[in-house]
Amino acid sequence: MTWTTLSHHIDDGVLTVTLDRPDHLNAFTPTMAGELERTFTEVNDNDAVRAVIVTGAGDKAFCAGMDLSADGNVFGLDESRTPTLAEMTDLSHPDISRVRDTGGRVTLAVHACRKPVIAAINGAAVGIGATMTLAMDARLISTNARFGLVFGRLGITPEAVSTWFLPRLVGMPRALELLYSAEILGAEAAAAAGLATEVLEPGQLLKRARELADRWTLGRSPVSTALIRQMTYRHASLDDPEDAHRAESLAMFYTSIGDGSEGVSAFREKRSPRFTQRASAMPPFYDDWIASR
Repeated sequence: MTWTTLSHHIDDGVLTVTLDRPDHLNAFTPTMAGELERTFTEVNDNDAVRAVIVTGAGDKAFCAGMDLSADGNVFGLDESRTPTLAEMTDLSHPDISRVRDTGGRVTLAVHACRKPVIAAINGAAVGIGATMTLAMDARLISTNARFGLVFGRLGITPEAVSTWFLPRLVGMPRALELLYSAEILGAEAAAAAGLATEVLEPGQLLKRARELADRWTLGRSPVSTALIRQMTYRHASLDDPEDAHRAESLAMFYTSIGDGSEGVSAFREKRSPRFTQRASAMPPFYDDWIASR
């Protein structure tokens, strides 16, 4: 497959996705949105990949935000429409393809991903360049990077489902402060605000991202990892713990007769497990459970 705004590289099960428009500071476009959405959808069925790292080409920017040089509506939206909330019920309907926020398409795909996703923020991450990372499992940031939720400066609103992800990461008061102030933060300030999980020297960024990917996924069951990721994210917002219990019971049942059986045997025999279940073939309850959430 040809990628026009991204580059892909797989090394021993870790897919590195590089936002690859360095001459434009890796600015986001509707084409990049489509390619990222496709990447995080297709990786679910790619059993050669156990984790994903996202970074930016060059040393200046991770993603400098939306490319504002495009003609017409720079966000790729159809200005001839007058959309209503009722039309947004079925997000897959083609009639709203140019009404839906392109950043949200990306972060929803990241949210649904069955593989851990790590952002290696190597430079400026502004607007969608910042909010796309909020759906990822870790945000490692270079000492020369900046992080800005600048929507208020442009007279627009937060996107990429960031009003859902951000308060869960940093708490409601801090989320509002970050969005109201629209300040661009340095790496240390971003970490202090809870936006970044680690601050690293530029030369150590990708190395640390790879170490984290291996720590989380090497020698692990892909199905167990996928279920851990999805249950943790989706159950955190449930009102009733019994709903979590229902899904956990099914997850425990199917993993216990799959890779869990091998894991127990390996533990008893004091050897490394040989897991065989694949994240491309999730347990029978999985699709219905995801659809219900």
